[in-house]
Amino acid sequence: MKLYTAPRAPNPKRVLMFLAEKGVSDIECIPVDLNGQAHKTDEFVAKSPLSRIPALALDDGRHLTESRAICTYLEGLYPEPNLMGVDATERAFIEMHDRLVEWYLMLPTAQWVRHSHPGLAALEQPQFPEFGASQANKRQAGLNWLEQQLSTNAFVAGDRFTIADITAFCTIEFSRLMKFKPGEAGYAAIQAWRDRIAQRPSATAGDQ
Repeated sequence: MKLYTAPRAPNPKRVLMFLAEKGVSDIECIPVDLNGQAHKTDEFVAKSPLSRIPALALDDGRHLTESRAICTYLEGLYPEPNLMGVDATERAFIEMHDRLVEWYLMLPTAQWVRHSHPGLAALEQPQFPEFGASQANKRQAGLNWLEQQLSTNAFVAGDRFTIADITAFCTIEFSRLMKFKPGEAGYAAIQAWRDRIAQRPSATAGDQ
């Protein structure tokens, strides 16, 4: 298998961090130059029709192109350590928390950064700074929910590390492009959790 990825981008980092937690190191990682528009080439679009990164090339020639789908596939191939739930109930609650992070924190954070940071102008054409600012405000609901969750739980989905922590960590780290630090913004529980997750070996996966 081959994984098409991009340094520092949050969704590729999610998959790379997932693989690192699994201890998987035999999947070839192929960097894609996003600023150089390599993801828009005909060759890459044939792999990922919507020009999205990451993409996992399977041995049978097919490609998976959504981070959550890629991780679900990898969880099946490498079941330990378990990151997505051991039974129907736990899987459902972990997925719920992961989706809450995706929709109410990761999505507005990505839109905020992509439309506000000058270094991402090549990727977001055109940028709409006012829209970016509105997304910065919209993400507050997600931050408030996550702060409450981590005030009473050791991890995002409960008492153990799961894919929901990976999604949230990659989101918080991506927002550092905008000089965001949870503790300075009044989110003490998120900051404490972020600092603990940052000590895991997988936290640096994809950082180049």
